Amino acid sequence: MEFRTIVDIPKPDFEIQPFEEILFVGSCFADEVSRRFRDNGFPVTSNPYGVMYNPVSILHTIERYDGTPRIVFLTLGTNHVYRLKSTGEIVDNCEKRPQNLFQEEELTVDECVNVLQKTVSLLRQRRPDVQVVLTVSPIRYRKYGAHGSQLSKATLLLAIAQVVARCSLYYFPSYEILLDELRDYRFYAADMLHPSEQAVDYIWERLVDTCFSSAAKKFLEEWHPLKQALGHKPFHPESSEYQAFMDKTMLKVAELRKKYGDFT
Repeated sequence: MEFRTIVDIPKPDFEIQPFEEILFVGSCFADEVSRRFRDNGFPVTSNPYGVMYNPVSILHTIERYDGTPRIVFLTLGTNHVYRLKSTGEIVDNCEKRPQNLFQEEELTVDECVNVLQKTVSLLRQRRPDVQVVLTVSPIRYRKYGAHGSQLSKATLLLAIAQVVARCSLYYFPSYEILLDELRDYRFYAADMLHPSEQAVDYIWERLVDTCFSSAAKKFLEEWHPLKQALGHKPFHPESSEYQAFMDKTMLKVAELRKKYGDFT
């Protein structure tokens, strides 16, 4: 018997190679996923100008960022934006200024599509072989209310479906994995809105299984026990047994570096 529905994730027409430079832009969920990449030796840049929740703010980051990685993850959190009344400009951060200076708006599906297409076009101008991965953050927004939060996510999902079809992009279903496959409050943090560490780890595992090359998976297989050993906190770090354990671990790390290069 099956007691849960597994989200079917199609494989992309590209593979993430070991130690590829990767750019993450989007909600705080993007930071969570990028940390898994960083912990496993990937040179990642995550939200270089701060967390960006909506498509317009994500475009603003891409316009400012001058790097050209082959892999770019764009994680959309909401279609809500804040416009500064005095200039009409959509801001990325209200910088703790009074709320009455801003007007909150909701981007339509068409507006999201137009902005995302501009973002992809800019990335492809800089690097024609760029691979853009679109995903929706599974973090819900309590301030919108349950229904309002779902409408916001639905707007993003409808927009992404159009952009994926028009621009031949890849969509990774982080949102669907948490809400449909895991589908239980035990996979949420204490606020019942953010995914737990276990949930993010599971999404990371699905991402690795789907998008990583065999060489990248092989490295993770070799690196995982060493990473665990390096993260171990001993009761008696001064003991000869622990020192011998660390000497043995560092010798294995050195051997792995000879094989793959300096990945840490």
